[in-house]
Amino acid sequence: MPTPPFRYFRDPLFLFCLAAYFVNRYAIKPHVHGGFAHTSLNDLICMPFWIPIMLFGMRRLRLRAHDAPPTLAEILIPLFCWSYLFEIHLPQMHLGRVHATGDPSDVLCYTIGALIASLFWQWFYRPQPKTASTPGSKCAGDTM
Repeated sequence: MPTPPFRYFRDPLFLFCLAAYFVNRYAIKPHVHGGFAHTSLNDLICMPFWIPIMLFGMRRLRLRAHDAPPTLAEILIPLFCWSYLFEIHLPQMHLGRVHATGDPSDVLCYTIGALIASLFWQWFYRPQPKTASTPGSKCAGDTM
């Protein structure tokens, strides 16, 4: 049973996250102050948005030799790097303090987003069974 190739920029979860970002940015945030849309939505969609972009770049640079769905390592490494960089390292730097604040709830959102993405990609890109002949067509053993 072959596994369907990963769609990168045409991946449905990536496209959903892209749309969610723009809806949040231009339709929700200007009219709703505070709450999930302001504090956590972008963190939640971060991993399913950036991982396909990262994997596409790796594929183009020949650092990724296959078009399979993201592996566990390809999900966990960006999760750990992103969490460390934006929630620990940058808030401690002089220039980073102006724009970044370390927040454990952001790491939780990154992790939940990565978990949801992993489960979705495992489901969506699961190996597909080969279909038998289509209705009305003859199989090798059929006789009239």
